Amino acid sequence: MRLRGALALLLLLCIHGGRQGAAAGRDGFVRVQGTRFVLNGNPFFANGFNAYWLMSLGADPAQRGKVTSALGQAAAAGLSVGRTWAFSDGGGNAALQYSPGRYNENTFQVLGRTHSSATRSPLCQRLCLLRFLAFFALFVRELMRSRLFFSPVFIRLQGLDFVLSEARKHGIKMILSLVNSYDSFGGRKQYVQWAREQGQSIGSDDEFFTNPVVKGFYKNHIKTVLTRVNTITGVAYKDDPTIMAWELMNEPRCPSDLSGRTLQSWIAEMAAHVKSIDGAHLLEAGLEGFYGASTPSRATAANPSGYQLGADFVANNRAPGIDFATVHAYPDQWLPGLDAPSQLRFLGAWLDAHVADARGALRMPLLVAEFGRSRRDPGISGDQQRDAVFGTVYGRVYESARAGGPAAGALFWQLLAEGMDSYGDGYEVVLGQASSTAGVIAKQSRRLQGLARAFARASKHKQGHTGKGGN
Repeated sequence: MRLRGALALLLLLCIHGGRQGAAAGRDGFVRVQGTRFVLNGNPFFANGFNAYWLMSLGADPAQRGKVTSALGQAAAAGLSVGRTWAFSDGGGNAALQYSPGRYNENTFQVLGRTHSSATRSPLCQRLCLLRFLAFFALFVRELMRSRLFFSPVFIRLQGLDFVLSEARKHGIKMILSLVNSYDSFGGRKQYVQWAREQGQSIGSDDEFFTNPVVKGFYKNHIKTVLTRVNTITGVAYKDDPTIMAWELMNEPRCPSDLSGRTLQSWIAEMAAHVKSIDGAHLLEAGLEGFYGASTPSRATAANPSGYQLGADFVANNRAPGIDFATVHAYPDQWLPGLDAPSQLRFLGAWLDAHVADARGALRMPLLVAEFGRSRRDPGISGDQQRDAVFGTVYGRVYESARAGGPAAGALFWQLLAEGMDSYGDGYEVVLGQASSTAGVIAKQSRRLQGLARAFARASKHKQGHTGKGGN
């Protein structure tokens, strides 16, 4: 009787989730129109944040409140876009993908498909309910025998589902990054290690971009994430308008090939793979913005010294399937020997160069996908220098956007909720505890929201004038 009651409750939850999924379909996908983002035909600006930790805490029922709190505070500050990790590779049971292609994903996909069938007609509901109960009784028996139900992997898979569900409630679009360039959370290094364990002879981690076995592992991960059915909303990720865009890699670099050809080929191949599965969402490469061989004068004049790392801002963003360009900005990391005013001057010139190239060479929107200023550096006290960096970035974005340019928004690194001191890296912003910086952020939200409304009114006026016979 207990099992029967649990199954009935689970089925009701699935049906309720599917209704939520239908509602989510009305929210609209972010699109690209020229050098601008649009949502439901209106200009869309991305004032937002990074929060890499969302999936990890979303997988822990005891910590989920922090996800809800952070997203609620972000929405209250007018933030419209968040960026987070859709990866956690290797590292045992705590990982999302604990070995190549191993996610324990089939269970969730079956539940999603069963519900989709069960909502079609009364007869189909009854037939699918019987099939569901028969299958699930067998599943529960095997699940309890295997003790998988208590595995962190099983629970972690629901973490990102929860994040997307909460983001939708708060009206926040999400950018999901699919793999890391660095070792944290597995990254390229973990994929290469998996291939070595299967007998592949691989030299450096840069062979992530060229080894067929490694590329196969990564393509499988892409397919798994994009086709996942959210266990809370009942919506497949590839159909979920809560997701603004996919990101191929967090900060791709290939220092073994400074020509940029290796990374260029990989971006083109993986972009085609993403688009073959999901034609609804936008896609970006995850670039930091370093210039390469296609623009040698820019590489010399704009890049920080020593930061030619096999990426090429202009060429990489011209790869078929890439919908918008990204740039990151960390002058305190890249130019630690300069004083704060000199770092700000570099920051302004860095952003100006990328805005100009997004407008001219690329003709696509530009998103400042990461920026920040550490408060742990010697001589830093209070929020003044951090606020100056935020103000410089926000000012460049707003001026470009107001002039009809390509700068479409900026995402600061990183947003935390209260009680997350162990996640602090010096760049963290807790909106409820950083009144000065929170004010700078909220002001930018208001400016961009006002700009979007003004553009929307102007567009409607123009359409009405044209409809009445105007030129």
